[in-house]
This record gives sequence, structure tokens and C-alpha cells, in this order.
Amino acid sequence: MTRTRVRCGWLVSMDDAIGDQQNIDLVIADDRIEAIGRDLTMAVDEEIDASSMIVMPGLINMHLHTFQAGFRGVGSEWLSADYFRILYGDIATRFTPEDNYLGTLFGALGQLDAGVTTLLDYSHNLRSLEQAERSVDALVDAGLRAMYIHGDGLREPAKPGALPARRLHPADRVKALQASRFAHAGRVTLGLGIAGPHWADWEASLHNVRLARDLGLLASSHVTKSRANAIVPDGYDRLLAMGLLGPDHNLVHCHHLSADEIGRLLDAGCSITCTNMNELHDYPNMTAMLRVIAHGATPSIGVDVEAMVTGSLWREMQMALLFARNGGLLQKSATPMIRSREALRWATTAGAKALMMERDIGALRPGMKADLIMLDAGELNLFPVHDPVFAAVEQSHPGNVDTVIVDGIVRKRHGRLLFDAGKRKALGEKLIDSVTRLSAESGYALPGV
Repeated sequence: MTRTRVRCGWLVSMDDAIGDQQNIDLVIADDRIEAIGRDLTMAVDEEIDASSMIVMPGLINMHLHTFQAGFRGVGSEWLSADYFRILYGDIATRFTPEDNYLGTLFGALGQLDAGVTTLLDYSHNLRSLEQAERSVDALVDAGLRAMYIHGDGLREPAKPGALPARRLHPADRVKALQASRFAHAGRVTLGLGIAGPHWADWEASLHNVRLARDLGLLASSHVTKSRANAIVPDGYDRLLAMGLLGPDHNLVHCHHLSADEIGRLLDAGCSITCTNMNELHDYPNMTAMLRVIAHGATPSIGVDVEAMVTGSLWREMQMALLFARNGGLLQKSATPMIRSREALRWATTAGAKALMMERDIGALRPGMKADLIMLDAGELNLFPVHDPVFAAVEQSHPGNVDTVIVDGIVRKRHGRLLFDAGKRKALGEKLIDSVTRLSAESGYALPGV
């Protein structure tokens, strides 16, 4: 057994019993937290001086199309129709397995560098087993914890506004992936990104949900249309009536759903993930945050599409909090002030619950996985720290992340990722080549001088 003592300046545990504490020690034994307290006497192999840092759970990004990382920022002035026409409907259909590997690796490294220790990677451009396997390889090589969401991709570029409605998830490919990359337990686990009633006909929607249930996998589906525009308008109600939706189903966006529709899904145990930056960028209506909160539930949050918005979950958390506070005022809501700690729950414990991993991640207490980050409280944008939660939620950015530990393994220290610099440089050159080729094949001219 290897033990590491972390001498914390501030500890934000996100555990109600432990709370926030100052000048306290946290001891890691192998991959789990062994103890939190003062005057701990156990012998340790290593000590980390975090006496000038805020120690907190690693962030959980609940929705990212990670393979798209090479196209960061190119769609900053796109709208939703542009994304579907240029990236998802065309460029994404041209990715090779190695293109997926490169995009996913750099996307995952970017998340890790910014303090995300767990990522839900919604990989929805897949056309082959090898493409899925190489995406998983990238997550493993990056070193973070992840749920790899297998999504079936378009087979060829789609005509604008003509995405297929018959989208049966390929059971054979998923089972082959289980037998190859997921034959043994690891930090990367498997889920399904399925076409649900908003995007698939009833037969496909039913097949896809049942497939996830039969395989014992969490399913995640995009919920991005109004009831009137959904392919199966009452599809989610029908699935609820059949008992096919519950805690093993994650619904993303839901910005068009009414409070009643959201309530029925939440009452069944489903989780809802909001991607506020992307939704406010793309769509003319309010995100689902306030409707989820008003129902007494806690939403999780994610980034979605780095081609259009920043990949920083810190910015997403801050945007979500400001939106929720301001939205309540605009709607003259009776909702009381939404506290900063609640926003931190969206990025930690809510994500853990949505992944059905709340016994292992999302908070810091003895027995849980050692997934934690340390913010340098001496940085000028944070100093002096009066309340560590206010500092973390309202003031922090990725540059404040000094140290990242995943599963007890230090992945970032003194502000630098511990990923081989030479390998990163060589792979970065390949990523540029990949993006250049994919853009040329699709006929899309990358922005630039």
C-alpha cells in the first residue's frame, strides 16, 4: 500500500458530514481516501504541501463530444443549423479511427488540465468497432476517469435537415466493444448514446432503450426538440409508461420541455444534464435549469460542443449559476437565491449521481475514490480567500488548477500535466494534419488570417 498525505489549506469536501475545513490533512491509500482529520499518525510515503491551496473534488463534465476537440472555436459564430450542416452532418462522418483517437485524446487532456477528473464522452460519430476502440484508447491514455458513451454515427454526409429517423443502435458492435476494450474493469466504463423519440422513430427508440437495459448500461439521449417537432411527440411518456426510463437514463438539454414533462422524467429517477453555454449559444429559449431546480432536483452540467463554446467547465458552472439566478429574477420566480455551493454540486455530486457513481466520486470522504484537485489560492484572481466555495465557484478558471489526482494517481502537478511533452507535441502535429484533411474533404474553409 502506498500512502500520500495532503496538507490542505482549505478543504471543500462536498460531503455534508465533513463540510468545509481549514488546515486539515487528507490521506490517500492507493486509489482511495483513507482518512481526513488533524493529527493523523499513520506513516506515509509521500507528502503534498497544499497549505496554500483549496483542495476539492475533481469536476465532473457530464456531456462532451470529445472527438471534436481539433475544431475548437471554429464555430464561434455558428448557430445550431450550421453545426448540423458543417460538423455533425458532414465533417464528423469523415473521421477515421485515428482521427477519433487524436481528437478524443486532446479533448480529454484539455479536460484533465482544467480540473475535470471524470468525463462523460458522448462519442456519436461512430461507424465501426475500430473507431470506437481507438476513442476508448485515447481516454485511457489521457488518464482521467470517463464514461465512454457509444453513439452510432451517420454513415455518410447528410443533406441539410434530412437526418435519418430509423436509427437502430448496433447491438453487435456494442457487444464486440464490451468483449474487447471493456473485457476488464478500469477507469473508463461504457454507456450508450442513443437516438430517442426526439430523433428516432418509435421502433428505433424502443429498441435503443431496451438494448441499454438488456446490456446493463447507462443510456444518454439528446432531448432538443419541442413536443410538436419531435419524431415521436409522446415518445418519452410512452417509455415512462412502460417502465423503461429510470436512474439509468440521462437526458441532455431538455430546454424545450415543459415543467410537467421534466417533472415526470425526474419523478421516474432520470437525470437531466444542461449545457447552458451551448444552449444559450444555439437556441432562442431558456435552458432547463430552473425547471429542474423548481421540481426539487439537482441538474448536472456539461460543455457539449467545443467548436462553438469553451471547453472550460468552470465557465459553464459560472454561466449556469448566473443564468439560474437571473432567470429567476426575470420570471419573478419565488425561488430563493441559488447558492454558490449548489452550483458546485452541479459540477460534482450531481454528475456522480447521474453516472450512478455517487458512492465513489463527487465528494471527498474516507472510502471514496481519490479523485481531487487543488487550486492555487495564492494566484492574484483568488487571493485573499475568504470563503473557499465562493473562490472556487465564482472566481476560478482552469489556470488556477495546480494539481489533479485521479484514482490516487497524480496527473498534474505544479500547474503542468504529467503527460510526455514530446509525445504530446508529435500527436499535436498529427491532430493539425487530421483537422486540415477533414476540412478539405468536406469543403469547409477553416477560419483564420
